[in-house]
Amino acid sequence: MRTLVVSVDRTGDIPRKTGLRTPVAGWEAVQSLVTDMGVADPEDSGVNCLLEALRVTRDLRDDDDDAVVAAVSGDGDGVSADRSVAEQLDDLIERYHPDSAVVVIDSAEDERLVPIIESRLQVDAVDRVVVRQARDLESTYYLLKQFLADEELRQTVLVPLGIVMLVFPALMLATGSLAVAAASITAVIGLFLLYKGLSVDDYIAAIPGQARDALYSGRVSIVTYVVAAGLALVGVFAGALGVSDLPAETALLLSAMAFTYYSIPWVALGALTASAGRLFDELIRQGGVRTSFLNLPFGVLAVGLVVRGFSAYFMERAGRLGPIEVPSMRFGPLAVREFALTPEQRLAVFVVFGVLVSVAGIRIATHFSGVDFEDVEEAAERQ
Repeated sequence: MRTLVVSVDRTGDIPRKTGLRTPVAGWEAVQSLVTDMGVADPEDSGVNCLLEALRVTRDLRDDDDDAVVAAVSGDGDGVSADRSVAEQLDDLIERYHPDSAVVVIDSAEDERLVPIIESRLQVDAVDRVVVRQARDLESTYYLLKQFLADEELRQTVLVPLGIVMLVFPALMLATGSLAVAAASITAVIGLFLLYKGLSVDDYIAAIPGQARDALYSGRVSIVTYVVAAGLALVGVFAGALGVSDLPAETALLLSAMAFTYYSIPWVALGALTASAGRLFDELIRQGGVRTSFLNLPFGVLAVGLVVRGFSAYFMERAGRLGPIEVPSMRFGPLAVREFALTPEQRLAVFVVFGVLVSVAGIRIATHFSGVDFEDVEEAAERQ
Protein backbone atom coordinates (compact mmCIF):
# COMPACT_ATOMS: atom_id res chain seq x y z
CA MET A 1 0.00 0.00 0.00
CA ARG A 2 1.38 3.36 -1.01
CA THR A 3 0.48 6.57 0.83
CA LEU A 4 1.05 10.06 -0.53
CA VAL A 5 1.89 12.55 2.24
CA VAL A 6 1.26 15.90 0.63
CA SER A 7 1.97 19.34 2.08
CA VAL A 8 -0.48 21.87 0.63
CA ASP A 9 0.29 25.55 0.00
CA ARG A 10 -2.67 27.31 -1.66
CA THR A 11 -1.21 30.83 -1.52
CA GLY A 12 1.85 29.99 -3.64
CA ASP A 13 4.53 30.78 -1.04
CA ILE A 14 6.87 27.99 -2.22
CA PRO A 15 7.45 29.16 -5.82
CA ARG A 16 7.32 32.83 -4.83
CA LYS A 17 10.00 32.58 -2.10
CA THR A 18 12.23 29.83 -3.48
CA GLY A 19 11.73 30.10 -7.24
CA LEU A 20 11.13 26.33 -7.45
CA ARG A 21 8.30 24.80 -9.46
CA THR A 22 5.92 22.41 -7.76
CA PRO A 23 5.12 19.62 -7.26
CA VAL A 24 8.24 18.72 -5.31
CA ALA A 25 8.30 15.01 -4.43
CA GLY A 26 10.74 12.67 -2.68
CA TRP A 27 12.47 12.69 0.69
CA GLU A 28 15.66 14.47 -0.39
CA ALA A 29 13.82 16.98 -2.59
CA VAL A 30 11.48 18.01 0.22
CA GLN A 31 14.35 18.20 2.72
CA SER A 32 16.15 20.56 0.35
CA LEU A 33 12.93 22.56 -0.05
CA VAL A 34 12.66 22.95 3.73
CA THR A 35 16.16 24.46 3.81
CA ASP A 36 15.39 26.84 0.95
CA MET A 37 12.11 27.94 2.53
CA GLY A 38 13.69 28.39 5.97
CA VAL A 39 16.52 30.53 4.56
CA ALA A 40 14.10 32.61 2.47
CA ASP A 41 11.64 33.24 5.32
CA PRO A 42 12.39 31.68 8.72
CA GLU A 43 9.06 32.96 10.16
CA ASP A 44 6.88 31.26 7.53
CA SER A 45 4.66 28.54 9.01
CA GLY A 46 5.01 26.67 5.70
CA VAL A 47 8.43 25.51 6.90
CA ASN A 48 6.77 23.75 9.84
CA CYS A 49 4.19 22.28 7.47
CA LEU A 50 6.93 20.72 5.32
CA LEU A 51 8.73 19.40 8.41
CA GLU A 52 5.46 17.84 9.63
CA ALA A 53 5.04 16.14 6.25
CA LEU A 54 8.55 14.66 6.60
CA ARG A 55 7.79 13.46 10.13
CA VAL A 56 4.53 11.79 9.07
CA THR A 57 6.35 10.10 6.19
CA ARG A 58 9.05 8.77 8.52
CA ASP A 59 6.45 7.40 10.95
CA LEU A 60 4.58 5.67 8.14
CA ARG A 61 7.78 4.11 6.82
CA ASP A 62 8.63 2.89 10.32
CA ASP A 63 5.27 1.06 10.22
CA ASP A 64 6.29 -0.62 6.94
CA ASP A 65 4.12 1.67 4.83
CA ASP A 66 5.37 2.72 1.39
CA ALA A 67 5.03 6.48 1.95
CA VAL A 68 5.97 9.23 -0.53
CA VAL A 69 6.26 12.84 0.64
CA ALA A 70 5.45 15.73 -1.70
CA ALA A 71 4.61 19.42 -1.69
CA VAL A 72 2.13 21.22 -3.95
CA SER A 73 1.55 24.94 -4.26
CA GLY A 74 -1.06 27.12 -5.91
CA ASP A 75 -0.29 29.37 -8.83
CA GLY A 76 -2.35 32.56 -8.91
CA ASP A 77 -5.48 33.44 -6.93
CA GLY A 78 -8.84 31.81 -6.41
CA VAL A 79 -9.89 29.38 -9.12
CA SER A 80 -6.53 29.46 -10.93
CA ALA A 81 -4.71 28.44 -7.72
CA ASP A 82 -7.12 25.56 -7.14
CA ARG A 83 -6.76 24.35 -10.73
CA SER A 84 -2.97 24.43 -10.56
CA VAL A 85 -3.03 22.34 -7.38
CA ALA A 86 -5.43 19.88 -9.05
CA GLU A 87 -3.05 19.52 -12.01
CA GLN A 88 -0.09 18.90 -9.70
CA LEU A 89 -2.04 16.24 -7.82
CA ASP A 90 -2.90 14.52 -11.10
CA ASP A 91 0.82 14.53 -11.95
CA LEU A 92 1.75 12.98 -8.57
CA ILE A 93 -0.96 10.33 -8.88
CA GLU A 94 0.23 9.43 -12.38
CA ARG A 95 3.86 9.16 -11.23
CA TYR A 96 3.45 7.28 -7.91
CA HIS A 97 0.00 5.60 -8.14
CA PRO A 98 -0.80 6.06 -4.42
CA ASP A 99 -3.69 4.23 -2.76
CA SER A 100 -4.47 6.97 -0.24
CA ALA A 101 -3.24 10.33 0.99
CA VAL A 102 -2.43 12.20 4.18
CA VAL A 103 -2.91 15.95 3.78
CA VAL A 104 -0.77 18.35 5.83
CA ILE A 105 -1.99 21.96 6.09
CA ASP A 106 -1.17 25.00 8.21
CA SER A 107 -4.08 27.38 7.66
CA ALA A 108 -7.80 27.64 6.94
CA GLU A 109 -6.90 28.83 3.44
CA ASP A 110 -5.09 25.57 2.67
CA GLU A 111 -8.00 23.53 4.08
CA ARG A 112 -10.15 24.61 1.13
CA LEU A 113 -8.08 22.29 -1.07
CA VAL A 114 -9.00 19.16 0.88
CA PRO A 115 -12.18 18.52 -1.17
CA ILE A 116 -10.13 18.76 -4.39
CA ILE A 117 -7.74 16.09 -3.10
CA GLU A 118 -10.64 13.92 -1.91
CA SER A 119 -12.16 14.05 -5.40
CA ARG A 120 -9.04 12.36 -6.79
CA LEU A 121 -7.72 10.23 -3.98
CA GLN A 122 -8.85 8.64 -0.75
CA VAL A 123 -7.81 10.90 2.14
CA ASP A 124 -7.00 8.94 5.30
CA ALA A 125 -6.15 11.92 7.50
CA VAL A 126 -5.81 15.71 7.56
CA ASP A 127 -2.92 16.96 9.70
CA ARG A 128 -3.33 20.59 10.76
CA VAL A 129 -0.11 22.29 11.83
CA VAL A 130 -0.25 25.36 14.07
CA VAL A 131 2.97 26.96 15.28
CA ARG A 132 2.91 26.84 19.08
CA GLN A 133 4.09 30.38 19.69
CA ALA A 134 1.50 31.80 17.31
CA ARG A 135 -1.51 29.58 18.13
CA ASP A 136 -3.72 32.36 19.51
CA LEU A 137 -2.58 34.88 16.91
CA GLU A 138 -3.11 32.40 14.09
CA SER A 139 -6.60 31.47 15.29
CA THR A 140 -7.60 35.11 15.82
CA TYR A 141 -6.31 36.07 12.40
CA TYR A 142 -8.32 33.44 10.58
CA LEU A 143 -11.44 34.13 12.63
CA LEU A 144 -11.20 37.81 11.69
CA LYS A 145 -10.55 36.89 8.08
CA GLN A 146 -13.63 34.65 7.94
CA PHE A 147 -15.67 37.33 9.70
CA LEU A 148 -14.69 40.01 7.20
CA ALA A 149 -15.46 37.65 4.33
CA ASP A 150 -19.09 37.27 5.47
CA GLU A 151 -21.09 40.09 3.88
CA GLU A 152 -24.09 39.73 6.23
CA LEU A 153 -21.90 39.92 9.34
CA ARG A 154 -20.10 42.95 7.96
CA GLN A 155 -23.37 44.78 7.42
CA THR A 156 -24.74 43.75 10.82
CA VAL A 157 -21.66 44.60 12.93
CA LEU A 158 -19.26 46.87 11.08
CA VAL A 159 -21.84 49.31 9.68
CA PRO A 160 -23.43 50.06 13.10
CA LEU A 161 -19.96 50.42 14.65
CA GLY A 162 -18.98 52.86 11.91
CA ILE A 163 -22.15 54.90 12.47
CA VAL A 164 -21.51 54.97 16.24
CA MET A 165 -17.94 56.19 15.71
CA LEU A 166 -19.20 58.98 13.45
CA VAL A 167 -22.21 60.02 15.54
CA PHE A 168 -20.54 59.93 18.98
CA PRO A 169 -18.07 62.80 18.36
CA ALA A 170 -20.84 64.77 16.63
CA LEU A 171 -23.05 64.43 19.73
CA MET A 172 -20.12 65.42 21.92
CA LEU A 173 -19.64 68.60 19.92
CA ALA A 174 -23.39 69.37 19.78
CA THR A 175 -24.23 68.73 23.43
CA GLY A 176 -20.89 69.32 25.11
CA SER A 177 -21.69 66.49 27.53
CA LEU A 178 -20.03 63.09 27.56
CA ALA A 179 -22.92 61.60 29.58
CA VAL A 180 -25.59 62.74 27.09
CA ALA A 181 -23.59 61.47 24.12
CA ALA A 182 -22.90 58.10 25.77
CA ALA A 183 -26.54 57.71 26.86
CA SER A 184 -27.81 58.51 23.35
CA ILE A 185 -25.46 56.04 21.70
CA THR A 186 -26.30 53.34 24.29
CA ALA A 187 -30.02 53.86 23.69
CA VAL A 188 -29.58 53.55 19.92
CA ILE A 189 -27.48 50.38 20.33
CA GLY A 190 -30.11 48.93 22.65
CA LEU A 191 -32.87 49.64 20.13
CA PHE A 192 -30.79 48.06 17.37
CA LEU A 193 -30.17 44.92 19.44
CA LEU A 194 -33.89 44.61 20.19
CA TYR A 195 -34.64 45.22 16.51
CA LYS A 196 -32.38 42.36 15.45
CA GLY A 197 -33.05 40.08 18.43
CA LEU A 198 -36.83 40.18 18.00
CA SER A 199 -36.53 39.79 14.20
CA VAL A 200 -38.42 43.03 13.63
CA ASP A 201 -36.59 43.45 10.33
CA ASP A 202 -38.00 40.15 9.05
CA TYR A 203 -41.49 41.17 10.12
CA ILE A 204 -41.22 44.58 8.46
CA ALA A 205 -39.82 43.03 5.29
CA ALA A 206 -42.81 40.66 5.15
CA ILE A 207 -45.44 43.42 5.58
CA PRO A 208 -45.43 44.68 1.94
CA GLY A 209 -45.88 41.15 0.59
CA GLN A 210 -48.69 40.41 3.04
CA ALA A 211 -50.43 43.69 2.22
CA ARG A 212 -50.11 43.00 -1.52
CA ASP A 213 -51.51 39.48 -1.11
CA ALA A 214 -54.37 40.84 0.98
CA LEU A 215 -55.25 43.47 -1.64
CA TYR A 216 -55.09 41.02 -4.51
CA SER A 217 -57.13 38.40 -2.68
CA GLY A 218 -59.88 40.90 -1.77
CA ARG A 219 -59.71 40.46 2.00
CA VAL A 220 -62.02 42.56 4.14
CA SER A 221 -59.43 42.69 6.91
CA ILE A 222 -57.14 45.01 4.94
CA VAL A 223 -59.83 47.71 5.20
CA THR A 224 -60.71 46.98 8.81
CA TYR A 225 -57.02 47.09 9.77
CA VAL A 226 -56.74 50.59 8.32
CA VAL A 227 -59.88 51.63 10.22
CA ALA A 228 -58.49 50.03 13.40
CA ALA A 229 -55.23 51.94 13.01
CA GLY A 230 -57.19 55.18 12.60
CA LEU A 231 -59.27 54.46 15.71
CA ALA A 232 -56.11 53.67 17.66
CA LEU A 233 -54.67 57.04 16.63
CA VAL A 234 -57.89 58.70 17.75
CA GLY A 235 -57.50 56.91 21.07
CA VAL A 236 -53.96 58.16 21.48
CA PHE A 237 -55.14 61.69 20.67
CA ALA A 238 -58.02 61.42 23.15
CA GLY A 239 -55.67 60.12 25.83
CA ALA A 240 -53.22 62.96 25.20
CA LEU A 241 -56.05 65.52 25.49
CA GLY A 242 -57.18 63.96 28.76
CA VAL A 243 -53.67 64.13 30.19
CA SER A 244 -53.21 67.73 29.04
CA ASP A 245 -56.10 68.82 31.29
CA LEU A 246 -54.27 67.58 34.39
CA PRO A 247 -52.11 69.93 36.46
CA ALA A 248 -48.39 69.95 35.74
CA GLU A 249 -47.55 68.47 39.15
CA THR A 250 -49.71 65.36 38.59
CA ALA A 251 -47.97 62.10 39.44
CA LEU A 252 -46.75 59.93 36.58
CA LEU A 253 -48.95 56.98 37.59
CA LEU A 254 -52.07 59.13 37.61
CA SER A 255 -51.17 60.60 34.20
CA ALA A 256 -50.76 57.10 32.81
CA MET A 257 -54.15 56.07 34.26
CA ALA A 258 -55.81 59.15 32.76
CA PHE A 259 -54.29 58.42 29.35
CA THR A 260 -55.53 54.82 29.59
CA TYR A 261 -59.00 55.85 30.74
CA TYR A 262 -59.61 58.22 27.83
CA SER A 263 -57.90 56.15 25.12
CA ILE A 264 -59.04 52.60 25.91
CA PRO A 265 -62.58 52.94 24.43
CA TRP A 266 -61.17 53.97 21.05
CA VAL A 267 -58.40 51.39 21.15
CA ALA A 268 -60.89 48.64 22.06
CA LEU A 269 -63.19 49.79 19.26
CA GLY A 270 -60.25 49.57 16.84
CA ALA A 271 -59.45 46.05 18.05
CA LEU A 272 -63.10 45.06 17.62
CA THR A 273 -63.05 46.42 14.07
CA ALA A 274 -59.88 44.46 13.22
CA SER A 275 -61.27 41.26 14.72
CA ALA A 276 -64.53 41.75 12.78
CA GLY A 277 -62.50 41.91 9.58
CA ARG A 278 -60.78 38.64 10.47
CA LEU A 279 -64.18 37.08 11.12
CA PHE A 280 -65.49 38.14 7.72
CA ASP A 281 -62.33 36.84 5.99
CA GLU A 282 -62.65 33.51 7.75
CA LEU A 283 -66.33 33.25 6.91
CA ILE A 284 -65.79 34.12 3.23
CA ARG A 285 -62.72 31.95 2.62
CA GLN A 286 -63.48 28.92 4.80
CA GLY A 287 -67.30 28.92 4.79
CA GLY A 288 -67.22 28.75 8.58
CA VAL A 289 -65.62 30.40 11.59
CA ARG A 290 -63.20 28.80 14.02
CA THR A 291 -63.76 29.09 17.76
CA SER A 292 -60.71 31.31 18.29
CA PHE A 293 -61.95 33.89 15.78
CA LEU A 294 -65.45 33.94 17.30
CA ASN A 295 -64.08 34.38 20.81
CA LEU A 296 -61.66 37.18 19.85
CA PRO A 297 -64.17 40.13 19.81
CA PHE A 298 -65.59 39.12 23.19
CA GLY A 299 -62.10 38.81 24.63
CA VAL A 300 -61.18 42.28 23.35
CA LEU A 301 -64.36 43.80 24.82
CA ALA A 302 -63.83 42.04 28.17
CA VAL A 303 -60.23 43.26 28.45
CA GLY A 304 -61.31 46.79 27.50
CA LEU A 305 -63.95 46.81 30.24
CA VAL A 306 -61.55 45.56 32.91
CA VAL A 307 -58.80 48.04 31.94
CA ARG A 308 -61.32 50.88 31.83
CA GLY A 309 -62.56 49.89 35.30
CA PHE A 310 -59.10 49.85 36.89
CA SER A 311 -58.05 53.17 35.33
CA ALA A 312 -61.33 54.76 36.47
CA TYR A 313 -60.76 53.43 40.00
CA PHE A 314 -57.37 55.13 40.30
CA MET A 315 -58.67 58.40 38.85
CA GLU A 316 -61.70 58.46 41.12
CA ARG A 317 -59.58 57.74 44.19
CA ALA A 318 -57.33 60.66 43.20
CA GLY A 319 -60.34 62.95 42.84
CA ARG A 320 -59.95 63.41 39.08
CA LEU A 321 -63.17 61.59 38.18
CA GLY A 322 -66.67 61.80 39.62
CA PRO A 323 -68.61 58.77 40.86
CA ILE A 324 -71.25 56.96 38.84
CA GLU A 325 -74.72 58.04 40.03
CA VAL A 326 -77.59 55.60 39.65
CA PRO A 327 -80.96 57.38 39.31
CA SER A 328 -84.02 56.34 41.29
CA MET A 329 -86.03 53.55 39.69
CA ARG A 330 -89.26 51.67 40.41
CA PHE A 331 -89.96 48.05 39.52
CA GLY A 332 -93.57 47.43 40.48
CA PRO A 333 -93.74 47.49 44.25
CA LEU A 334 -89.95 47.82 44.49
CA ALA A 335 -88.40 51.28 44.50
CA VAL A 336 -84.71 52.06 44.29
CA ARG A 337 -83.47 55.38 45.56
CA GLU A 338 -80.83 57.39 43.77
CA PHE A 339 -77.33 56.48 44.92
CA ALA A 340 -73.68 56.81 43.84
CA LEU A 341 -71.26 53.92 43.41
CA THR A 342 -68.08 53.95 45.46
CA PRO A 343 -64.74 53.46 43.59
CA GLU A 344 -64.63 49.84 44.76
CA GLN A 345 -68.21 49.18 43.61
CA ARG A 346 -67.46 50.81 40.28
CA LEU A 347 -64.40 48.61 39.79
CA ALA A 348 -66.37 45.51 40.76
CA VAL A 349 -69.11 46.32 38.21
CA PHE A 350 -66.59 46.67 35.37
CA VAL A 351 -64.79 43.48 36.36
CA VAL A 352 -68.04 41.50 36.61
CA PHE A 353 -69.21 42.81 33.24
CA GLY A 354 -65.84 41.87 31.73
CA VAL A 355 -66.09 38.33 33.09
CA LEU A 356 -69.68 38.00 31.87
CA VAL A 357 -68.72 39.16 28.37
CA SER A 358 -65.84 36.69 28.31
CA VAL A 359 -68.10 33.81 29.41
CA ALA A 360 -70.72 34.84 26.84
CA GLY A 361 -68.04 34.76 24.16
CA ILE A 362 -67.01 31.25 25.14
CA ARG A 363 -70.66 30.14 25.12
CA ILE A 364 -71.34 31.59 21.67
CA ALA A 365 -68.07 30.31 20.21
CA THR A 366 -68.61 26.77 21.48
CA HIS A 367 -72.24 26.82 20.29
CA PHE A 368 -71.37 27.77 16.73
CA SER A 369 -68.40 25.41 16.61
CA GLY A 370 -70.49 22.46 17.75
CA VAL A 371 -68.47 21.87 20.93
CA ASP A 372 -70.30 21.30 24.19
CA PHE A 373 -69.40 23.82 26.92
CA GLU A 374 -69.21 21.06 29.52
CA ASP A 375 -66.63 19.29 27.36
CA VAL A 376 -64.52 22.44 27.33
CA GLU A 377 -64.71 22.66 31.14
CA GLU A 378 -63.74 18.99 31.53
CA ALA A 379 -60.75 19.45 29.17
CA ALA A 380 -59.63 22.49 31.17
CA GLU A 381 -59.87 20.54 34.44
CA ARG A 382 -57.81 17.67 32.99
CA GLN A 383 -55.07 20.10 31.97
